[in-house]
Amino acid sequence: MANKASEQRNRVQTALERVRHQIGLVLGAAAGAREMAEAELSRLMLEQEIVRIGMNHADAEQQTEWARHPAAHEVFASLGGVRNAFYTDWSTGPNALRELVAANAPGPAGRPPGEWLGRVGTNPGVTGPGLWRVGSATAAGRDISRTFDVAVPLLDESHLAITSAPKTRPVVDGIVQNLLMRVLSAFEPGAVKVHLWDVGQLTAILPDLYPLSRTSALSLYDPTRLEDLLDELAGHIRRIHATGMQAGHTSLRELRKATGQRVEPYRIAVLYGNGETLEPERARDLKRVASGALAAGICLILVDVPTAVSASIETLSLLDERRAVSSMTGSDLVVDLDPALPSGQVIRAAGRIAEALIAKQGGPRAFADLLPTELGQENSARELRASVGFYEGESVEVVIGDASPHALIGGPSGSGKTNFLYALLGSLAARYTPDELALYLLDFKEGVSFAGLAPGRKDASWLPHAKLVGVNVNTDREFGLALLRFLADELRRRSAAAKEHEVTNLADLREQDPGGHWPRIVAVIDEFQYLFAGRDQVTAQATQLLEDIARRGRSQGIHLVLASQDVAGIEAFWGKPAVFEQCTLRIAMPKARRVLAETNNAAVSAPKWHAVINHDSGVAHGNMLAHVPDSSSRNVFVNLQHQLWELYSGRFPRPRLFDGAHSPVLEQFPAYTELKPGSKPRALLGQSIDVTEAACGVELPRAPGRNVAVLGGATAEALSIMDSAARSLARQFEVGEVEFVLSCAIDACAPAVLELTERLRAEGHVATLADDLPATLTSVAESMSTSDVATKVLLLYGVDAALPALETKAVGQPKSGLDHLRTVLKQGPGHGVHAIGWWRSIARLKDTLGFGGTDDIGAWAALDVQGNELSPFAAGLVVHWSPRPGRALFFDRTTHSAPEVIIPFQRPDPDPAGGTP
Repeated sequence: MANKASEQRNRVQTALERVRHQIGLVLGAAAGAREMAEAELSRLMLEQEIVRIGMNHADAEQQTEWARHPAAHEVFASLGGVRNAFYTDWSTGPNALRELVAANAPGPAGRPPGEWLGRVGTNPGVTGPGLWRVGSATAAGRDISRTFDVAVPLLDESHLAITSAPKTRPVVDGIVQNLLMRVLSAFEPGAVKVHLWDVGQLTAILPDLYPLSRTSALSLYDPTRLEDLLDELAGHIRRIHATGMQAGHTSLRELRKATGQRVEPYRIAVLYGNGETLEPERARDLKRVASGALAAGICLILVDVPTAVSASIETLSLLDERRAVSSMTGSDLVVDLDPALPSGQVIRAAGRIAEALIAKQGGPRAFADLLPTELGQENSARELRASVGFYEGESVEVVIGDASPHALIGGPSGSGKTNFLYALLGSLAARYTPDELALYLLDFKEGVSFAGLAPGRKDASWLPHAKLVGVNVNTDREFGLALLRFLADELRRRSAAAKEHEVTNLADLREQDPGGHWPRIVAVIDEFQYLFAGRDQVTAQATQLLEDIARRGRSQGIHLVLASQDVAGIEAFWGKPAVFEQCTLRIAMPKARRVLAETNNAAVSAPKWHAVINHDSGVAHGNMLAHVPDSSSRNVFVNLQHQLWELYSGRFPRPRLFDGAHSPVLEQFPAYTELKPGSKPRALLGQSIDVTEAACGVELPRAPGRNVAVLGGATAEALSIMDSAARSLARQFEVGEVEFVLSCAIDACAPAVLELTERLRAEGHVATLADDLPATLTSVAESMSTSDVATKVLLLYGVDAALPALETKAVGQPKSGLDHLRTVLKQGPGHGVHAIGWWRSIARLKDTLGFGGTDDIGAWAALDVQGNELSPFAAGLVVHWSPRPGRALFFDRTTHSAPEVIIPFQRPDPDPAGGTP
């Protein structure tokens, strides 16, 4: 047992010794590794310090300290080898950099000033240099072969931050002025705009550039109002971003490349600070502007503005009056700054650029300058574009499409609103064919602004794009309602087609249905507020239709242009902003109010012959001021119209002209000229107030109740309705098929009745002028008992005046003339006998009908009769009608759900010689 225990103890001790040995080996290795690591770290720290300070820049004391380091020899040898290898490889470096700058900074961007200063640039501004020279640098020593140009990116590429050193403000001004003159001299006048703000200066900011201040190329800002500059820049960024996004681009540079046009000028904003941090709110605004500026073609040059920006930015930090370090070259290379350009030469060069810009802008532009070189070459599938004016020589366009579907135009009387509308219509018509654009034009004011666009007595031409022209409709709100109904019907038709082809917008519909006729429709309604002038059904229906078209019209290519002198008092839209919200395109004439956004007062100070164009719902950042040339004077628009009329001759029909100041002429009306003998005679009473040139008439079949009453004391209108009814019926019967019986109880109307009688006889019809109405009615009533009764039309003028005679019973007669009249009204239509009578009051008509009700009067036309008197004759409907001259309210119980307003035809005057015209 003892031996066994001793053996176990020996084995344990042996194992412990082995463990101690292994631990010793591990600890020794760790100590060695740590020592090696510490040595390597020390060597790396020495190398880092030498690189940071520079082998050639260390003083003697520093050099001695480095030499004491155990790894000094190894580090100096290594760095020396690297430096020698670098300079061996760098032999071509300066030349490569010079070539790089020359390629990216051509002309004024990088060349010596003697080659360009004082010359006006020609680059249109679609693209620009990528680099702009500020000085030079040498790689090592003063070897000229190792000197290269130093340039900084600007414009689309990067912002620039300059930090001054003590007493270097003149040097900084020189750097900034050199850069600005290089940029301004590289592009054509107007392609670059400079904005200057200095926290410490009111007017003495780069005074050599002051010749440019009389143009838009240079703008100065109040030192206490940095927010004005930042707000303006933010507005440009939002507007350009919206424009680019609509076109599918993320930056102005992409948009320029895609269109091949400058679209917007470059902008350079120079902000001079004083080294102090900006107020927190201004600093936040500056950061926001800087983050989106480059994509909008806006470059910031920040001088002693310590605010950090989250955008691409290069730095230039001055060491003294001649030298600086730049982020473009790194802190190890010192930049020798270019000297400031000679003051006198800069002033003269700036003056020449200003003169060239003024010359380019020219004087007032003409209407012809709005028009393209070739007519009808544009496609409207995606949108409509039209040049409507000029700003500093550059065209200002209006865009109507999905993004800005409807327009609101406002301006007081005499502000140029009509002139602007002609500029817009002319520019659109010149760019698009009538297959691409259809115009519906309505003018509610008492004038004929659009009348010349339809054929007239003096000028037979018309604007081929016009489908409808309505003028003098200030009292015919129903015509505006008719236009909205037409547009709503067209919207439904297009929506159905889009659904059938499984598309959602006009562009896709035209692509899927190339054989269809889908032009963009622009409906211009001048003084549109008249549509909502009353608290009645017209206002209610117009409001509903207008809101629906405004919401859904954009996708189907139906656009509204609403113009008004004042949009403040449209009560129908209080609490219903749908229409105005959809009118993202706002045009404000001088002194216009409440057209743009509430806080946007740009139009108040706009000069005459100008307009503020805004595609952003009137928000201030969307303002574009445009000079609108004379477009409405004599022969200005007409010349274009004649040119277009001849170009599209015979291809497009004449527009429908509705002139509320003139009554239609029956003989010239299509519904009358197309009449011919047929089985369903129809008496025409007047013109329908509708988009189509239609007539309102009453069919007179052999059916009960087919009699017509003319109601009211307006003699001229009553005679007209009676006349047109008789003459239209006469055209629908062969000679001998109809007999007209005329009776007049009003002496003043006797000549007119006699004239109509003679006219009917001249056409070969039997026309009897009854002197004894009771006897005539007795004869007609008795004749209806026979089976063979010819069609008779009784034309009874002034029935109310004949009532005393009709009520009198002849001796020995059981019935009076009134009894026979009631029999004729009740039974006559079934036998082909129809009465067309004129009663001058509703009460007299009721007396005539007696207790038999109103069913025997199947249709009526009311003149100067109040609407509340007409309800018994309109199937109990509440009739909204306020009489007005030259208009009648028409209702046919067999076809109408509600009465409609008509325009009686113009009754021909008798010939002075006694005949008929």
